[in-house]
Amino acid sequence: EIKPHPHGIELGMFRRMLESTKSRNLIGFMVNDFSRVGRNSAEEVCKIAGIDASKDPTKLSNEESEVLFKAMKKVKLMRPPTDCLSPLGEELLLKGLQKEIKAEFFAAITRPTSVYRGNPFVVECAIAYGGELPQDSTIELMRFSNKVPLLYQAGDCAITKAVATTDWKRYGLQQSGKSLPSGPAVILVHFASVWVPYVSESKQALAAYPAIMKEIKLGLQELGRRLQKHVSGKRRAEMQRKRRQIFERYIPEVANSLQELANAKADIVKRKLFEMIEKKQITIEEAVEDVKEGSGRKVGEAREEDSE
Repeated sequence: EIKPHPHGIELGMFRRMLESTKSRNLIGFMVNDFSRVGRNSAEEVCKIAGIDASKDPTKLSNEESEVLFKAMKKVKLMRPPTDCLSPLGEELLLKGLQKEIKAEFFAAITRPTSVYRGNPFVVECAIAYGGELPQDSTIELMRFSNKVPLLYQAGDCAITKAVATTDWKRYGLQQSGKSLPSGPAVILVHFASVWVPYVSESKQALAAYPAIMKEIKLGLQELGRRLQKHVSGKRRAEMQRKRRQIFERYIPEVANSLQELANAKADIVKRKLFEMIEKKQITIEEAVEDVKEGSGRKVGEAREEDSE
């Protein structure tokens, strides 16, 4: 049996646990009935709540149980264990997309373990962009729950809602209002948990609870930042290519003019000018690296966008 984590349970569930516990004091209740709670943490909770640690948990009043519940949220605890979960992992996500999709850019992220109603869960996101993917159609969204594809009820699913409410315009995709973005991209989201909150018995859509939506959006935003760096680098390399074409077009004219004005040999001038262009040439990869360095952010940094 997997014990609930204190940071993910609700007050009603907490009170039911108080009523049904076999522990004779609050320390034993928190240590034995919850995961990741040690004796020191339990004592700190009681101290914050101002309740005697030796008190019988079944005899707490509603006011005391609420104070204790809020105190548990304030104490810093270890994240819930992940040995009960089965995430795919970033490496497998990338290999799967690269095998099935002909794209130019791939990225994947596995979010840290989070908690909903005391149960641990992990959100994983991946994206494929460019290549042979259609340019103007709506992106393809692949939804998975515990490695099982979710094929129906897409509109009711938390994954679809999280993707639609993310501002993809800032990351290089087209989007109209709160709808799925358009562009040459495939987005994959995998939800792994010991208890999956489906919206119905058909088990084809995740319920849009705030804790779950938040984790999905954080994963999507991190993918978006990586995509933006790639798109920015690609755009910069394309601008550099066009500039080179313009310079190359006028090199013969410049060489001939210098030959007449400065008595310089035209072929030598051409060679020197072409060498100068070669030194200034920039690749897409170099442009992406320049964008990364100029952004001032780490690629793996995950944070919630203020404007979303």
